[in-house]
Amino acid sequence: MPQLVLLRHGESQWNLENRFTGWTDVPLTDRGREEARRAGEKLRGIHFDKAYTSALQRAIETLAIVLAVIGQEQIPVERDQALNERHYGNLQGLNKAETAEKYGKEQVHLWRRGYDIAPPGGESLKDTAARTLPYYDSHIAPDVRAGKNILVSAHGNSLRSIVMHLDQLTKEQVLELNLATGVPIVYEMSTDLQILSKQILEF
Repeated sequence: MPQLVLLRHGESQWNLENRFTGWTDVPLTDRGREEARRAGEKLRGIHFDKAYTSALQRAIETLAIVLAVIGQEQIPVERDQALNERHYGNLQGLNKAETAEKYGKEQVHLWRRGYDIAPPGGESLKDTAARTLPYYDSHIAPDVRAGKNILVSAHGNSLRSIVMHLDQLTKEQVLELNLATGVPIVYEMSTDLQILSKQILEF
């Protein structure tokens, strides 16, 4: 049965600094690279046929580290900004704690975790899903149907939208969904895209 692995990138510099990152192209920290290496160790038993990643370096580097650890650097890799993190608009670069003081904790929580509430000038999770899910349906899902093992290295919110779709979560359930950096989520699926099992490979 094909396996689909979703992996949020390792800790980035702005994760460390508690800033809204969005489409800002910040690098991994040393800890983020170590998280990627540990994710690779967790995935050693899977032979991947193809990988997908976003156009942002933190996801690209995470994928490169994982593939090096498992010795599968030669597999095809497709990059697309459809898998980019959600765009945080006017919040990008701002410290999250300072933003909560300015706008209120409840409002910032809704911007961060809500489904259809967008920050000023940015995307909601619904907006993000409007680009990630068509890409999933047209690129990733056909590979799974063909019986291929697929690795997707992307971002907290782009992957939240895919998990919401796969796990059939409600808008209320997705509010509490948080994906840890560098922790692989392994779906075993049938070739008609039914989920047979789900495993989170925590450290």
